[in-house]
Amino acid sequence: MERSSIHHRANDNYAYTTNAETLHIRLRTKKQDISYAGLIFGDPYISDKGQWQHEEKAMSISGSDNHYDYWHIYVKPPYRRIRYGFKVHSGDEEVIYTEKGFFNEPPNDPGSYFAIPYLHQNEVFGAPEWVKDTIWYQIFPERFANGNPNNDPEGAKPWGSEDPTVDNFFGGDFEGIIEHLDYLEELGINGIYFTPIFLAYSNHKYDTIDYREIDPQFGTKETLKTLIEECHKRNIRVMLDAVFNHSGYYFPPFQDLLEKGENSEYKDWFHPHGFPLKGGERPNYETFGFFESMPKLNTANPDVKKYLLEVSTYWIEEFDIDGWRLDVANEVDQPFWREFRKTVKDIKPDLYILGEIWHDSMPWLRGDQFDAVMNYPFTNHVFRLVASQTIHARQFIEEMTAVYQSYPTNVFDVMFNLLGSHDTPRIFTDCGEDVARAKLIHAILLTFKGSPCIYYGDEIGLTGGQDPGCRKCMVWEEEKQNSELLNEIKALILLRKEERLLANDGKFKFLDTTGNENIVAYQKYNDARSVVILINPTDVQQSFTLPFDLEGRSLTDLRTKETTKDSQFVIDGYQYKILAFNH
Repeated sequence: MERSSIHHRANDNYAYTTNAETLHIRLRTKKQDISYAGLIFGDPYISDKGQWQHEEKAMSISGSDNHYDYWHIYVKPPYRRIRYGFKVHSGDEEVIYTEKGFFNEPPNDPGSYFAIPYLHQNEVFGAPEWVKDTIWYQIFPERFANGNPNNDPEGAKPWGSEDPTVDNFFGGDFEGIIEHLDYLEELGINGIYFTPIFLAYSNHKYDTIDYREIDPQFGTKETLKTLIEECHKRNIRVMLDAVFNHSGYYFPPFQDLLEKGENSEYKDWFHPHGFPLKGGERPNYETFGFFESMPKLNTANPDVKKYLLEVSTYWIEEFDIDGWRLDVANEVDQPFWREFRKTVKDIKPDLYILGEIWHDSMPWLRGDQFDAVMNYPFTNHVFRLVASQTIHARQFIEEMTAVYQSYPTNVFDVMFNLLGSHDTPRIFTDCGEDVARAKLIHAILLTFKGSPCIYYGDEIGLTGGQDPGCRKCMVWEEEKQNSELLNEIKALILLRKEERLLANDGKFKFLDTTGNENIVAYQKYNDARSVVILINPTDVQQSFTLPFDLEGRSLTDLRTKETTKDSQFVIDGYQYKILAFNH
């Protein structure tokens, strides 16, 4: 038994409440090292004749990655408090694992065990329920549609007349979006994420000049109100982009600092390293990256904090937005985000707070800061499986298992899953403009756990390389759209809405694919029903036998509506199957 690989901690993704009564507990062990894991648990205050009273329940493996097996169990402590440890077997060896280490017999002192002192209702992770059923569509407003040429910025190019560059404009605006809301509704979209819309110098608007003003190239505040009202009539939620890590170069407080230097009242709004301020390759003031046009804000400064929190509430109160996406969220101090959450949730409790973090995000997902983060590990693994084809199916399962196990399940339900964005190459380009692979990669997106997002134009096969190439004008001529891909994505979205388990109801696990490691197979299930997704990421036909006893039951192919009692399936290259059966 490899004792050094046995790991648990009584918080975060290893022990957490799914509701006020239920505790989900995980244990990590070396892969294929442990034959049995059981939970030993009891109330810390119940004993009989000096003997602590406890019971034991078997745990089950919920997944395996390259190095570890993950065991889990759900328990309901009768008095909403618990002390617990683990019994593990490996061959003839049996040990008890607790907070105090390893023992040959269960310790009698409950103080030796892991502790959850009390299951508090207000400590249950509380992301908005509506996010679980949301299919997002990311819009880069400058490039989606031009509905009013009269507000085009100076020098705007005719729509789609040239490739995007770092500084060209095409006149996309709110009126253009309003004109195409029927298109989004028909696609099945019920959430829109807008990249920044506030007054800024650039075409991407991540260099804010005024956080309380709409950039005039997009329209007016009245136009935005109309846009949001029209979205809400269609049951489409609206999420705006908040750039609180840094301002733009032409943000008035920064201009004041440039002009007055050490005598500026805004000196402590930023992080100057000397005066006069100098830009260039390495500015002498802190910035996002080393971009002189994006000076970093001092969010620990009370005046900056007050200003930004007032901005965050203004757009909720005046425009009834449904979410904030937080740019470069990991570079802003966490005390600020805690105040931000309390401030916006006091006004709108079901507001969605989404952080842009590209790495392990558990520190921000403990219920006191964000509801979710952009799930770039998901993006990366799906890309490598289908687009670049640099990992095979078994590797994908193992690597995604590690990601899935690194968060509580109720956190993963609302994670923002994406294939591409304004910061990454177009997925159709990454797939070599292969329609079959593009359809397959969207099938994974729309059947996986989490809240999926489609980057504008990906559904019609828009192409483009790294930023700014991924920011082309949307193509509206139907004859220039890839209708095969579009229709497939529409069908997948409809399936996700019709079959609750394809969204985020129930539980999730990868299936054992030992019989054919070229297949990705995962199950979404509850006590009454299962949906199984089979993915063939290779260009050759694969077969797979479901690891279930299906005697007396039939399966339904949710795409074709055909039924069968056979548990073996053949999947053509770059194809997938979505199968459902009742228990």
